[in-house]
Amino acid sequence: MKKTLGILGTIVLLITLTTMITVRQKKFGQTPRGERLERIKKSPNYRDGEFQNISKTTTITADKSRFQVMKDFMFRDKIRVTPEGEIPVIKTDIKTLNPKEDVLLWFGHSSYFIRVNGKTFLIDPVFSDYASPFSFINKIFEGTNVYHADDMPEIDYLIITHDHWDHLDYKTVMNLKPKIAHVISSLGVGQHFEYWGFDPSKITELDWYEVTELDRGWQLTATPARHFSGRGLKGNQTFWSSFVLKTPDYNLFLGGDGGYDTHFAEIGEKFGPFDLAILEQGQYDKNWNLIHTMPEQVFKIAGELKTKKIFPVHNSKFALANHPWDEPLNKITENHADSGISVLTPKIGEPIFLKDSTQTFGKWWTELN
Repeated sequence: MKKTLGILGTIVLLITLTTMITVRQKKFGQTPRGERLERIKKSPNYRDGEFQNISKTTTITADKSRFQVMKDFMFRDKIRVTPEGEIPVIKTDIKTLNPKEDVLLWFGHSSYFIRVNGKTFLIDPVFSDYASPFSFINKIFEGTNVYHADDMPEIDYLIITHDHWDHLDYKTVMNLKPKIAHVISSLGVGQHFEYWGFDPSKITELDWYEVTELDRGWQLTATPARHFSGRGLKGNQTFWSSFVLKTPDYNLFLGGDGGYDTHFAEIGEKFGPFDLAILEQGQYDKNWNLIHTMPEQVFKIAGELKTKKIFPVHNSKFALANHPWDEPLNKITENHADSGISVLTPKIGEPIFLKDSTQTFGKWWTELN
């Protein structure tokens, strides 16, 4: 018995030491501290030692234990969660696009570039081959990783909605670092960037409904989302947000990640109507339906936001859930007919020209099985 307990104790110690060494790697970032932590403690959205959603929210909503849900996720049949063959991609030379054209380019999942009136924005870029701390987990779909830091022009504003690995990638932001003029993030996320050597004076953190003036007639406001955060052992130490980007010519909703709640109607009343809403649609599951949008909720959200168009993202690059890889796009195109709302479905890298109301996009995903 003593020998057995000794062996078990050694195993536990090794696992603990390995975990501690792993999470100390630079890519895991750093939890908020100092003045940043003191500001967080004053936030009305920070209670009981962590950030909170508007409504009570659990990451697991099924009537099962977390272990049962994880077992179900890992071992149940996976039907077409990845495409057979390469995702069709357009490799646009962003640097040679007409600088006077207002354009949006999607890089798959939740990464995209916006240029409006000459100002450039890059949102949640992930240009690595995987969306996790380890290269063998959450690998990209074949053919999707054709854009990298070298392909980006100078970036006026890097916007980070939250610090999950599929939205904040260490390698990507470090490669982009010389091109980034300013970082704007949810409250607390700036600690990662300061730890990674970014100039603190060029980092702006926003709590919900805080606004930063980018220029005359330009505002970026952090707005609520229903989600969670974390890159290491302790979660919800940094915040998660959607954003409203108001320019002289457009009103854009940048949705980030998250499930349905009352905040969409509130955002629509305070900031709508929107010219375009970029909404999460993908990586959902009935077992975590509070923290990711379910397909049947998308057009309800769009209506509450009072948006003219929606662009569904969070799909077509990683399999983070067990639904068929193309199901999000199939469902949103099937459901939109009676909504009166336009749905944009560009290929990865296909420019969306924001002033072109006649531009259309095909069902490119039907080319694959």
